[in-house]
Amino acid sequence: MGGDPMRGGLPGGPDTADTRPGAEQRPAGTPKAVWIVWALLGLNTLGSAGAKTIVTLPRSLIQMATMGALVSAFALALMLNLRLRIRASAFVFLLTLLLVPSVISSVNLEVGFGALFRCARLALFIGTLWLLSRWWDGSLRFVRYHIRMYFAALGSVAAGLAISPGTAMPEYYGGRLVGALWPLTPPQIGQYSAVIIGLTVLLLLGRQTTGAGAAMIIVPTFVLLAMTHTRTAMLGLLIGLALAIGSLVLTSAAARRFFAWAVLCATVAAVAFASALQAWFMRGQSKENFSNLTGRAKVWDALLAEPRTIQEKVFGVGLGDKSFGGLPIDNSWLAVYNEQGLLGVALVAAILIVLGGVALLRPPSLPRACAIFLISYVAISSYTEAGLGDASPYLLHLALAASLLAAPAGATPLTTPAVPRRRIPRWDRNREVI
Repeated sequence: MGGDPMRGGLPGGPDTADTRPGAEQRPAGTPKAVWIVWALLGLNTLGSAGAKTIVTLPRSLIQMATMGALVSAFALALMLNLRLRIRASAFVFLLTLLLVPSVISSVNLEVGFGALFRCARLALFIGTLWLLSRWWDGSLRFVRYHIRMYFAALGSVAAGLAISPGTAMPEYYGGRLVGALWPLTPPQIGQYSAVIIGLTVLLLLGRQTTGAGAAMIIVPTFVLLAMTHTRTAMLGLLIGLALAIGSLVLTSAAARRFFAWAVLCATVAAVAFASALQAWFMRGQSKENFSNLTGRAKVWDALLAEPRTIQEKVFGVGLGDKSFGGLPIDNSWLAVYNEQGLLGVALVAAILIVLGGVALLRPPSLPRACAIFLISYVAISSYTEAGLGDASPYLLHLALAASLLAAPAGATPLTTPAVPRRRIPRWDRNREVI
């Protein structure tokens, strides 16, 4: 594709290197095909079940495309890393351990042969992350990959809305925006939108993109997010950004200004548009329906009341479709408990604790802020969305956070001549310039 808005270029124009002070440089030896591998992983996690599309796509065909994308991602990553050079990663190691309860519970075939297929899919997903870990160096390169990938997915949503508004906003979803070309649900679209907006705002604050480039992404993406009426995504975006920007306020004047203006605008909007915001948030639901989380609480209570053997409590019943009694679980912790047992819950908790702990111990920086946003968003979404125990966008978000928290490669040369170091006062040597 032509110019990259995230680098401040114009669509259709030539790609040029960002030569501004503090701009990210691409380490020599990093293949451009790594971006393709990341995009294929994203395609695999789009899912095969969702809304009705303009042209009916057989689920088997979609599954073939998504699984083919994962196999291709693994094969391409292996070609790029034939010497199997990997970096130590507590995140990927814990994910690998998560395979243990997944396989132990799935071999019983309690949920059918599909459980073993999902185990193989999760193993390929984790294997690809191990191969990609070679290029995890704490830079923002994978952030740009992430934004491009999900912005392309949202482009298909916008195209479907333009072609067939009735199909893109069906009545059976309460008029919420869905994917009319690819079967994406409102929560999926809301998730991609929130992550894109949050990361782009942080790149703007870190002067890694221009205001015009950021606006080209944030404005249309926010419109799509509002049309999905996804409360979890909106709350995750606001809370995640607040925590991420809060980690920068002591070292970034831009972050302090943005935070102050955001609080002021939020206060004014809350007063001036209180009724409209309440209507958007309630989505026409009754207070009773809202209090039981659109019926989720009933499924959760039934799942917890289900009699289980000791083995099922420890290892779960096997990887399934994240449903119970034919209804979606819509909670990552209960879905993991159902499919991978208490051992799986402990490992998923360890993943979030380790990533969060490492992020808190890192000095203030833009990569750290992006990681805090992603970890916070995933933690908030885990209450009403499933996916932390299987190959999913949520694990891909956490993988991006792990890449941002990785220590920089010590001897990685740059593609541009080194800039002479300026003398930094002793009191300011621990402060990272964004």
